[in-house]
Amino acid sequence: MDNLPKYEANYTTLTPLTFLTRAAKSYADHTSIIYEGTRFTWQQTFHRCCRLAFSLRALNIATNHVVSVVAPNIPALYEMHFAVPMAGAVLNTINTRLDANNIATILQHSEARVLFVDYEYVPKVKEALGLLKGSAPKSHLPYPLIILIDDINSPTGIKFGELEYEQLVQKGDPNFVPEKINDEWAPITLNYTSGTTSAPKGVVYSHRGAYLSTLGQLLSWEIGTKPIYLWTLPMFHCNGWTLTWGVAARGGTNICLRKFSAYDIFRNISLHHVTHMCCAPIVFNIILEANIGIKLKSTVEILTGGAPPPAPLLEKIESFGFHVTHAYGMTEASGPALVCEWQKQWNKLPKCEQAELKARQGVSTLGLDDVDVKKMDTMESVPRDGKTIGEIVLRGSSIMKGYYKDPESTSMAFSNGWLHTGDIGVIHKDGYLEIKDRCKDVIISGGENISSVELESVIYRHPSVLEVAVVAMPHPKWGETPCAFVVLNGKNSHNVTEADIIEYCRKNMSHFMVPEMVKFVKEIPKNSTGKIQKFQLREKAKDFLVSQNLESKKKINISFAVSRL
Repeated sequence: MDNLPKYEANYTTLTPLTFLTRAAKSYADHTSIIYEGTRFTWQQTFHRCCRLAFSLRALNIATNHVVSVVAPNIPALYEMHFAVPMAGAVLNTINTRLDANNIATILQHSEARVLFVDYEYVPKVKEALGLLKGSAPKSHLPYPLIILIDDINSPTGIKFGELEYEQLVQKGDPNFVPEKINDEWAPITLNYTSGTTSAPKGVVYSHRGAYLSTLGQLLSWEIGTKPIYLWTLPMFHCNGWTLTWGVAARGGTNICLRKFSAYDIFRNISLHHVTHMCCAPIVFNIILEANIGIKLKSTVEILTGGAPPPAPLLEKIESFGFHVTHAYGMTEASGPALVCEWQKQWNKLPKCEQAELKARQGVSTLGLDDVDVKKMDTMESVPRDGKTIGEIVLRGSSIMKGYYKDPESTSMAFSNGWLHTGDIGVIHKDGYLEIKDRCKDVIISGGENISSVELESVIYRHPSVLEVAVVAMPHPKWGETPCAFVVLNGKNSHNVTEADIIEYCRKNMSHFMVPEMVKFVKEIPKNSTGKIQKFQLREKAKDFLVSQNLESKKKINISFAVSRL
């Protein structure tokens, strides 16, 4: 094979920008975006993105400059996922739930040249900019040009910044030729981690990685042509798990929502015949708690992730007519990296067993080269027995390029040639992975490893429980013991006691796993992306050991201790 052709004129770089170009040609008149009273076609969306890219170049935005945005799921944020890289720049979508201090930190670290701000977040961003001016050293670091995104349906008249988004779009050239991407490893977006286990880091995605992640997502979730996609997942979160680009790739329709409630979800599903949506498990609780009592006329596919969903929660949400697919990922993996692909033979199993299987994290998406569970000390693969635990590691082109301005953390994350997730899991005989816990959340009690995820799944089945989080509490004899924080659902739960929950656990799990303490709370602390902040709960649990009156708990503790001997 020494005389292979060397003609490479047809070689093109991999970039998700081609999905928009194709949509504009193949689905030109099909609706691309619906936002209340606003509608666009794919041809219009393509021209609007070209206009915006042209205007950004006219503002001296050059290759690899960072363009930041603080906005909810509105058309402008969707358009920027194409327009900013079309101008050669790097898109930085900032979590709208962050406080002013965190926003200022991101703006300073990213060196953003332009900052788009939705009118709703002007007060918070004003505060952030004040902090940025006060703390930034007098150096070459740029101060971003501020561009207001006003309400496209009903302009507010708010004055902020130097320019306004729609004016910028209208001034642009619809025939602008986008910046040619010569290097598919060039950065396309900069996403900051939620900081669940450490300080937020700037995660850099490449054009190649975004392209492969998107295709992997579409294939794993089996999305056909022209899906109608409801944006209940923030676009700022891993670029909407790459579906900002993915909906364009399939010529679908984006249903944009500024805010959502259970009513908004059901209203839009009914009005627009929604076929797909993504969300964290917390959205399931929003739907269940609303108690609307509506059953869907046609099935809506839901992709969920962000936290391991308890099997009982999956059972409840599917009773409405939703069909849930469980995915697992992280910011560093461009969103979903594993998906629990459904096996036909599982349909014969009881619903409760199906839900337990569906709660597994599954197999790798096609964008990954490999996934494994390895012993942390030797990097040996664990046996496929569903019992032996190790760290979940990932490898493939869809993984991030690295952390921005942080070579040390990048090197640590990729040690031994794998991306280390920090999650503990097992591999079952069928090759499906299942998370058991975060490294920091495993409870070691009397030499036994207790998975907080498993314990939470059992407690979730109690009819009076809405939410639960389990953490380690110090114990003078066992070293650590589980402590459960429980939110009751209000349905016949006013008489539920700590002893009731503990007794329920004793009947449904190994006795060494039973929590020694149950604390009822009004809400469980979560970070800006909906992940439970267990470090806060661990700090509270430390105080419980000191302050609790052991005598008052003697009856419960004696039976608990006897079961451990």
